[in-house]
Amino acid sequence: MEKRFPLPPFTKETALQKVQAAEDAWNTRNPEKVSLAYTVNTEWRNRSEFINGREEVRRFLERKWEKELDYKLKKELWAFTDNRIAVRFEYEWHDASGQWYRSYGNENWEFDANGYMEKRYASINDISIKEEDRKFR
Repeated sequence: MEKRFPLPPFTKETALQKVQAAEDAWNTRNPEKVSLAYTVNTEWRNRSEFINGREEVRRFLERKWEKELDYKLKKELWAFTDNRIAVRFEYEWHDASGQWYRSYGNENWEFDANGYMEKRYASINDISIKEEDRKFR
């Protein structure tokens, strides 16, 4: 299997690189590209939804970005160990009616030896905001 650098065990520098790579990928809003960062049998919990496998991740992301329009994300490294990274994040999006939201959350990630994410557990909360209160443009 091809390696996805940087690889565990993580240092502060490589953990920061992994977080930035994830932020950059998710901001493309390209489900196929994003899904390739995960193992074929990846396990997710996203809010109250349980997702298993890269193909389910891809379908989930398609649904997500059909609903969450003009999505813009910022991730921040919170902590790391050998093959795990914790991040906090916030992102903004609007629905089809034009209502804007800011979503806040935390993620726990676990990587395999080749640098692919095996597990992703996300807790997320949304608040409605006015368009003029947006942080991310």
